[in-house]
Amino acid sequence: MKTIFKILKQNLCQIILIIAILVCQAMLDLKLPEYTADIVDTGITNNGIDSSVPKFISSNDLATIKLLLTSDESKTIADSYQIFSEDNLGSQEFQKIKKRYAIENSEDLYYLQTDEDLSTIFNKVNVTYSLLTNEEYKEQTGNVLPLLNNMDEANRQKTLDVINEQVENNIDDLLKDSIALNTVKTYYANANISTEKVQINYIFKEGAIMLGIACLVMIFVITSTYLIARLAANIARSMRKEVVNKIMNYSNQEFENFQTSSLITRSTNDIQQVQMFIVMALRIVIYAPIMGLGAFAKVRTNQMSWILAISLLCVLSLIIILFVVALPKFKAIQNKIDKLNLISREILSGIPVIRAFSTEKYEEKRFDKANKDLTKTNLFVNRTMSIMFPFMTLIMNGTSVLIVWIGSKNVDLGIMQVGDIMALMTYSMHVIMSFLMFSMISIMMPRALVSFKRVGEVLDVTPSIANPEHTKNFVKNQKGVVEFKNVYFRYPDAAENVISDISFKATPGTTTAFIGSTGSGKSTLINLIPRFFDVTSGKILVDGINIKDTRLKDLRKKIGYVPQKGLLFTGTIASNIGFGLEHKNMPIIEKAAKVAQATEFIEDKPDAYDSEISQGGTNVSGGQRQRLAIARAIATDPDIYIFDDSFSALDFKTDARLRSELAKITKDKTIFIVAQRISTIMNADQIIVLDQGKIVGKGTHQELMKNCDVYKEIALSQLSEEELTNA
Repeated sequence: MKTIFKILKQNLCQIILIIAILVCQAMLDLKLPEYTADIVDTGITNNGIDSSVPKFISSNDLATIKLLLTSDESKTIADSYQIFSEDNLGSQEFQKIKKRYAIENSEDLYYLQTDEDLSTIFNKVNVTYSLLTNEEYKEQTGNVLPLLNNMDEANRQKTLDVINEQVENNIDDLLKDSIALNTVKTYYANANISTEKVQINYIFKEGAIMLGIACLVMIFVITSTYLIARLAANIARSMRKEVVNKIMNYSNQEFENFQTSSLITRSTNDIQQVQMFIVMALRIVIYAPIMGLGAFAKVRTNQMSWILAISLLCVLSLIIILFVVALPKFKAIQNKIDKLNLISREILSGIPVIRAFSTEKYEEKRFDKANKDLTKTNLFVNRTMSIMFPFMTLIMNGTSVLIVWIGSKNVDLGIMQVGDIMALMTYSMHVIMSFLMFSMISIMMPRALVSFKRVGEVLDVTPSIANPEHTKNFVKNQKGVVEFKNVYFRYPDAAENVISDISFKATPGTTTAFIGSTGSGKSTLINLIPRFFDVTSGKILVDGINIKDTRLKDLRKKIGYVPQKGLLFTGTIASNIGFGLEHKNMPIIEKAAKVAQATEFIEDKPDAYDSEISQGGTNVSGGQRQRLAIARAIATDPDIYIFDDSFSALDFKTDARLRSELAKITKDKTIFIVAQRISTIMNADQIIVLDQGKIVGKGTHQELMKNCDVYKEIALSQLSEEELTNA
């Protein structure tokens, strides 16, 4: 897991930038319902009048409201308004305002010229003004305004106190606000100011702000989506790179702990799951809480917020029930993908054997069983989670219906406005959608966490074979010398040693051959030289240095290794032979092919060295594959050659020619050969006979024929005594 967190840390700046963009986007999204409510309530219902303080007022109305105020308030109002004229505003500003409000007659008109907040004064005086100018009120009490004009200050204030007390006792606050705004319409009508123009100006202003916010949100969405996708792709790329690099450093011991199909799934499907989760997590885990909490904060003081609380309770109950049912199935999906990949790989690689034994039907049933098992689990999960969306739609629509039903009654009673209902519906949808988005991320989370853990398991493995902290250089005057000193080896968790007490020395210019029955430890022994496994005890020296004290790369550069199975890579013949070369060098490639007796079949092909090699080398024969593998080792010109039963697919004539040509270029090289055929090794300088992991014979062919019964038995089973004697 440390490696994965290290990858995430490398992208920390980009993650912080994405979070900042998502926060800005969420805050802007939360602003839009407010502007929508303002357009409905203020722009449409109140004709664009958003303040109880009129921008224009006639001289008659100004004189009237001064009667309804205290002397200090009256002075404040008088100082705040000036005659609307070019002298006071300047010609350009005067014409601009006239055009904006479509003012035809500006005589006897006053214009607000202060930034001081007068809303407290006008909230009170507008209600009083509306009451005293109301015809119904006049009929009941008479026209009070002329009387106030004739009263002295003390009596006028007493009368106003009585009127204000009536207002406080009989009109609630929401209705006062509505009356105060409607009174401004009266002021404008008396001043011949078009309220239609005021309304259009307000709607255009609010609409322009909303359009600007929408454009910013669009930019943030595009930017964040791009950055998130790029970040997730970069993290996935880094994870794949780290996984492959880690696998490349695995020893054979680590490969035994992971199936090949599992490693393929972990480096592809599992990383893809993590990538998708990162996209969803950054997009939702940051954005959804801000939207949900922000929207809830906007409506929590609303008298209908209990509707939202009921909706959230329903949503949470639905999510919990579904996850209790579906969660266990998520954990099984990745293992079933592993199994399906394993069976698919076995079938594809084993098609010749399957056809040879006519077991196609059995393999089809085996694949079909694994496929159906995975499909059944996926269907169960998808069907279970698909139930969520119809129910979520039902909850959202039910919430909207309930808000409209109860909200319409409140509007009718005058305690709510239409815009407030619209904003409440929008914010409620934001809250519910936030929980829905969280449920979606929760759907992916279990599977992603399983994939995250599986990738971490690959990355957290410490290879058992690694470079030492302090390396030693090879001894130059012992170049090519290989020595085994009391070597024992057992596989991890095995009870017994595979090879025991192996000691011998191989020098440049000599050939050391290994022979023995199947399972005697021949391949295991030579695999210890390039450190595919590490010895359990004892030590192996190469060029006078313990192979554990040198870098793996330096050690393996000295070795030309030809495995039992001559694996070829997708590419051309030239690329396969020159696989170990830093740069393509055709003379070296052609020379290696000639020594390996591969020139004949290569030149018979239309494209010669540029002929394509399919995956695994399946478009060439077993003998051709072995010769190309041998040529690949020869091309690197190593100090040590290891041939692990690499001549088994060659006919005797080709085998003899190849070994003859090989002898010419390896006079100062150390050669190890594992073979089953006596004819391949009988001319070796040193033959080591293995039986059950122990050396039971060592010497030349003639010596072993005399003093090693195991070797003699193997030899006589392959050649006649006369052929062996004349060898």
